[in-house]
Amino acid sequence: MPDTVPVTIEVEPEIAAALGDPLTRARLERLIRRTLRPAGVDELFAAMDALSDDARRRGLTDDILQAELAAYNAERRDPPAAT
Repeated sequence: MPDTVPVTIEVEPEIAAALGDPLTRARLERLIRRTLRPAGVDELFAAMDALSDDARRRGLTDDILQAELAAYNAERRDPPAAT
């Protein structure tokens, strides 16, 4: 993989042995990359911030949002009785 560097970490002997399997090692490398630098997280937070700013400019307040969430949760918890 381009632009990567080897690192050394301390693990138990049985884990080190498991890392000898190329498939296990590749899965662990992907897990580490996703955990330490999740793809798209910065873009997601930027989009969420932009949506929040736009909603506030249009008049959405914390009180309105809390009321909407409470109504939504009430509908989910107490669905209407079947008639």
